[in-house]
Amino acid sequence: MKTLNREVVIIGSGPAGLTAAIYSARANLKPLLIDAPADAEKQTTPGGQLMITTDVENYPGFASGIDGPALMEEFRKQAERFGTEFLEEWITDVDLSERPFQLEMANHIVYAQTLIIATGASAKWLGIPGEAKVPNGFGGHGVSACATCDGPLPGFRNKDLVVVGGGDTAMEEATFLTRYASKVSLVHRRDKLRASKIMQDKALANPKIDFVWNTAIEEILGEPEAGVTGVRLRNLKTEETRVLPSAGVFIAIGHRPNTDLFKGQLDMDEVGYILTAGRTTATNVPGVFACGDVQDSNYRQAVTAAGTGCMAALDAERFLDHLPVAMPGGDEVTMEGEHVTSDHEAIIEPDGSMVPNHPENI
Repeated sequence: MKTLNREVVIIGSGPAGLTAAIYSARANLKPLLIDAPADAEKQTTPGGQLMITTDVENYPGFASGIDGPALMEEFRKQAERFGTEFLEEWITDVDLSERPFQLEMANHIVYAQTLIIATGASAKWLGIPGEAKVPNGFGGHGVSACATCDGPLPGFRNKDLVVVGGGDTAMEEATFLTRYASKVSLVHRRDKLRASKIMQDKALANPKIDFVWNTAIEEILGEPEAGVTGVRLRNLKTEETRVLPSAGVFIAIGHRPNTDLFKGQLDMDEVGYILTAGRTTATNVPGVFACGDVQDSNYRQAVTAAGTGCMAALDAERFLDHLPVAMPGGDEVTMEGEHVTSDHEAIIEPDGSMVPNHPENI
């Protein structure tokens, strides 16, 4: 068992984690980035969800687009260039009760003065044949969990597409895809939607969206070269099966933030996304910051994840410089445990004593 002590530890190697590493390393904070090993069953891949995306056309700076894994390789090379240290190992336990924070692994114990959580979120999948990543299925070759990322690709333009789901995400994905597809079939297991009324009304009024009610997808069909060619459907009331031709399948049944390690220690919403303070990445634990899809249930884009990764690194640097960092409750806290009240009128010392936050009164 090897013990490591670091000022900045980052968990996760997607756009958020690697951007945090780039900024922290350039600030000479010598960050340690820990990431889970590749595991098909647990859906973990160093590099995040972009590792299962083929063409990325909406990341700034690449006029002709770039392959997802190639983009993440560039991120990693840049982080390495400035001195980021990498460790690929499963974290089994995290203790955030006091600083330095303790992270336990099979072969290491890591103590962190600041912790940046960039563990991302995983798309929920149906678990049906043909859904797995290439070469075991058509994931990345006609099967996607992000219409904004993949919908505009040439392989989906003017084609019949399928969206699975009944919530706001499914309505948003289906509506977005109608900009490019000739038709979008929205497959839902029930005869009514869970989406908000405004999202339902918008989708129901779209002439390009065809609703397939009381139906489940049993299998995604395709060919190695062509990718997805259709889906096998089963009507849940009649048990009748049929094949629906399609050039792509978009799974829109939600995402699950990868926050199990931190439950009971960090404030989260009802789904499990980590709550951060206002326009910062600070969590309810001073010195712990969260960025990327682990705290963003709204945008979920590579460029926004990278942006919050930058923010987390700057927040951690500020904290290590003994400057006050905003907290979710509106107050601010320093590395020494001094609290600046939300109205900025007073400072509460670690021993509980209070002093005015005005130079003329000190």
